[in-house]
Amino acid sequence: METTDLQKLSEDVRRPTDAMRTAAADRWSAELALPPRSFGSLEKVAGWLCAVQGQCPPRPIERARLVLFAGDHGIAALETRGRRVTAQPPGSTAATLRMYGRGEGPANVLARAYDATVRLIDVSVDCDPEELAELPAEVTAGRIRRGTGRIDREEACTRAEAEAAFALGRELADAEVDAGADLLMPGLIGAGHTTPAAVLVAALTGADAASVTGRGSGVDDAGWTVKCAAVRDALRLARPVLADQYELMATCAGPDFAAATGFILQAAVRRTPVLLDGVGATACALLAQRIAFRTPEWCLAAQLSPEPAQLKALDRLSLEPLLDFKVRAGAGCGALLALPLVRAAVSVLAETPSYADAGLPEPTVRSAL
Repeated sequence: METTDLQKLSEDVRRPTDAMRTAAADRWSAELALPPRSFGSLEKVAGWLCAVQGQCPPRPIERARLVLFAGDHGIAALETRGRRVTAQPPGSTAATLRMYGRGEGPANVLARAYDATVRLIDVSVDCDPEELAELPAEVTAGRIRRGTGRIDREEACTRAEAEAAFALGRELADAEVDAGADLLMPGLIGAGHTTPAAVLVAALTGADAASVTGRGSGVDDAGWTVKCAAVRDALRLARPVLADQYELMATCAGPDFAAATGFILQAAVRRTPVLLDGVGATACALLAQRIAFRTPEWCLAAQLSPEPAQLKALDRLSLEPLLDFKVRAGAGCGALLALPLVRAAVSVLAETPSYADAGLPEPTVRSAL
């Protein structure tokens, strides 16, 4: 896919139906047997879903789908004075992926609890294919490469690999929507992935390394210093290619980020709502906004993680997170935790009767709070 196709893709992302958002606000304020602003920010959530579905009241969310993009990052191997950028061992993603394949990951647990399904995609895991032989063939069928380069001194992948991963993400979004998914949740798993996420956010917002660098999987102060230096060095390579989105993905992100970005963009093209989790998915949404500026209108921020890069990205996306429980688990866990709130907002708006239908007298004054 050439850069000109990215311009075409931007044109394909249309605005949600604002008239349905207005209809939802009118229903909350003038029709339902509820005092004004009874459900606070959840009323905006229901209005957003009306807009993206193009109807009011909205349809219930029946087929929520979490898609996890797995990849190892070469930056995880960087070691300075015994400290690394991540507490996870380099190359540990294969074991994590097998855990999720057995249904034992925290996102698996939450998905079962909240009636969602999980799909695993090996985009760039650093292991021999035999190590993932226990997983279904569809998990590894789209692998782009094995691991990535160390982004503080070399590109994460080639431009051709970034383009292929981006196309893979779009194909996956199409497949999920065609299969009936009515809400998509992208997530990233992989050792070291919060470092390229921080680099992406810093490059796209003009922030400095220290302001976007968090503790990721739980590094100590010395580890944070190593990580901050890695983000700074990676930014020196990323900023010169900021105008070329494919080069940016190849230089400082990698195939898993490229695939998740394509996934979010194609969901917007297909007018399907996206629930964002932590810093990885949010960084991809920020990159998607760079390609198609209307993309954030199809996204809802599930939660605010402790990673400072995510807050900067959400500010640029003009998205307000539903939850702030300091969840750093990643892998879509925050999105799954917010899923019941989204469903609740839909149910209350759709099923609460009017004053007349409930047999209640209407208030003489319905003032806004």
